[in-house]
Amino acid sequence: MAIRQPVVSVLGHVDHGKTKLLDRIRGTSVQSREAGAITQHIGATEVPIEHIYKLCASLTGSKKFNVPGLLFIDTPGHHSFVTLRARGGSLADLAVLVIDIREGIKPQTIESIRILRQYKTPFVIALNKIDTIQGWSSEDGRPFILSEKVQQTHTLEAFSERMYSIISQLSAEGISADRYDRIDDFTRAVALVPISAKEGEGIPDLLLVLIGLAQRFLEQRLEKGEGPGRGTILEIKEEKGLGKTMDVILYSGTLKRGDTVALGTNGMPHVTKVKAILKPKPLDEIRDPRDRFDSVKELHAAAGVKISAQSMDGVIAGAPFAVVNGPNDPAVKDLADDSSIKIETAEKGITIKADAIGSLEALAFETKGAGVPIRKFGVGDITRRDVVEAAYGDKANNVILGFNVSVTKDAEAEIENHNVKVLTNQIVYRLIEDYLEWSEESKRKTDSDKRSEFSFPAKFRILPNCIFRISKPAIVGVRVLAGRIRIGEFLIGTDGREAGKIKSIHAGEDTLKEAKQGDEIAVGIEGVTAGRQINEEDIIYVDLIGSAVKQLVAADLTDDERTVLEETIEIKRREEPFWGM
Repeated sequence: MAIRQPVVSVLGHVDHGKTKLLDRIRGTSVQSREAGAITQHIGATEVPIEHIYKLCASLTGSKKFNVPGLLFIDTPGHHSFVTLRARGGSLADLAVLVIDIREGIKPQTIESIRILRQYKTPFVIALNKIDTIQGWSSEDGRPFILSEKVQQTHTLEAFSERMYSIISQLSAEGISADRYDRIDDFTRAVALVPISAKEGEGIPDLLLVLIGLAQRFLEQRLEKGEGPGRGTILEIKEEKGLGKTMDVILYSGTLKRGDTVALGTNGMPHVTKVKAILKPKPLDEIRDPRDRFDSVKELHAAAGVKISAQSMDGVIAGAPFAVVNGPNDPAVKDLADDSSIKIETAEKGITIKADAIGSLEALAFETKGAGVPIRKFGVGDITRRDVVEAAYGDKANNVILGFNVSVTKDAEAEIENHNVKVLTNQIVYRLIEDYLEWSEESKRKTDSDKRSEFSFPAKFRILPNCIFRISKPAIVGVRVLAGRIRIGEFLIGTDGREAGKIKSIHAGEDTLKEAKQGDEIAVGIEGVTAGRQINEEDIIYVDLIGSAVKQLVAADLTDDERTVLEETIEIKRREEPFWGM
């Protein structure tokens, strides 16, 4: 059976050479026309097998393949890969993870690896910029396995040192990788292909590895499915002379001009008609074509095209689309199920927002993994309504996490009014790290605020031979056994009798406001006389307020503090049976 071309996503850390690699394969200069030379939008390029034969002639000779070519997807940084969603999984059949041989694994590399694992997408690694290794002799478009043979010994040693350093870094991330020409079983190790996107070296090797993996392991997945077309919406944008259009990937079936299509939204799919199908020429880029698009009447998967439709109300990036017979077609309900966002929520939790369905699910996946409950979620920028709704939660959950989204001006004005914490980032795991760091700091601050309102459980022991002054105030050496003691706190003994009030805390020449568990310090205690109310080896407790006990029971106490609380309650209830109730 005939097979379609596989969809290959290119991802990795910013500026590691993703678009440069595709420019070299296509013979284009898309990167130079991007703002700041950084990819801003998802792109798609069809690379026919004839072009691959031409680039790989020195390796393949007259050998032919069943795969008709490759459909490359170029993503901004790493994050947009998660918008490439098909029926709950990854739209990409294969992926190329680009790593700069000089810089090694970076935050977005780790993010990319996590996403590839989440979607179980097979991938190869393009180890880019080998031409920057001192002494490397480059030749335009030469395969790596031929280039390696002409390098000097010291250059190959420098190359190997860097390559094995990256293999070690990958191993730390749980990835077993090796040079592609040294791998016996591609199901057990990730192929690493050294390349120079700038010089074109290693590009033939990379293309052949991709074609070989697709033909050997993915033929069943790539069988051309006949019937109504299905695909994924990459982006929605205004085009001069066309109005609002959709960049899409058709991954199965057939799409025709005039077809009725259902487009994914936040609710029920939007049903409309296709007015035009605009296909970039082979080796041209959907987001920045050199030539005019070809207007086609019929399109077969897999392909990246631009679609003009009668209307696109509520349609969102990352959502699926399908050719249907009309609004009542059962496929519309199936599409609604496909595009529905399946995220587990809790009564108490934070709010998460992301730029597309797939990226929202990726954020939810990592949030759940960190044990953080989610109360609300949505696709799109953080709005005033998001802030107001987040403010109704308890203080610990007055938080909005935004993945690759902006905060609207209306929302910014409400953030301070409602005391809502908003964190945004373009790296999911960094966003989670930022939240956990903020949460921990917030707990510490809250704990500190509470401890300033009333005393918390604590006890200390008066050390032997450490009575330095008998009274006014008595000064004794103590060891804090649990909790923290502060200046101004009242004290009781194990018999429940008053044991004075802390007037001062000293460590050597330093005056302290508090001392914590394990500290050995000198404490000034007023209202008692050493040798009468207090003595060496006595265990002294911080006196607690009965009305604060319920709050203390619910507070974030350490195990030792909780034990001291129970001991204090027992001491106090000898005199007052209902104390603290």
